Amino acid sequence: MQPSHRYPKSILFFTLVYVAAIGLPAMRSGKPEFVSYLLMMATLITAVSIVDRRSHLSRPLLWCLSVWGLVHMSGGLIRIPGFWPYNGPDEVLYSLWLVPNRLKYDHIVHAYGFGTTTWLCWEILRNGMEMRYGHRLIPTFGVIALCIAGGMGFGAFNEMVEFIATLTLPETHVGGYANTGWDLVSNLIGSILAGLLIHVRGRSRPSERL
Repeated sequence: MQPSHRYPKSILFFTLVYVAAIGLPAMRSGKPEFVSYLLMMATLITAVSIVDRRSHLSRPLLWCLSVWGLVHMSGGLIRIPGFWPYNGPDEVLYSLWLVPNRLKYDHIVHAYGFGTTTWLCWEILRNGMEMRYGHRLIPTFGVIALCIAGGMGFGAFNEMVEFIATLTLPETHVGGYANTGWDLVSNLIGSILAGLLIHVRGRSRPSERL
């Protein structure tokens, strides 16, 4: 029997605080997209809790997942001054150019988020092997390629969800075809970087739990 495992209350508290801090002003302003963000966060919190209970995810990974929720909600619901450089239908963080015509806030969030998802895939796979078979999984290039593919697959699923959102909600701040392409590129970069870090750390510290 596996030892009991509880989702860290500090991370859950942090997540609920920023959901309320960002979401309530958006709800009061009458933004319809607030509903989609609230439903998404509720679904993800539940899903991560279930996965954590079964796979015993590391605390650093859980913090990174929570921070991803923070930067995602901020991107879609926090408005920026109109004189800041941005590209998109609305003046929100997701449209902000960090490097004009080169790098957007949106690109960073996608790279970070699906790099974190690649890490999540690795921990689920590694911990599952250890708990079921008692064998420590080595992060070989083949295993890491599988985790990167998993991160990219979740990224593609996210783009499908965004596409459905554009058909059902009038204001989603998602963007068009070019935006989808750059989202996928950012997802790939983040997933590859995460995979390389897992591989390097696993090779340099084989006795430690990643």
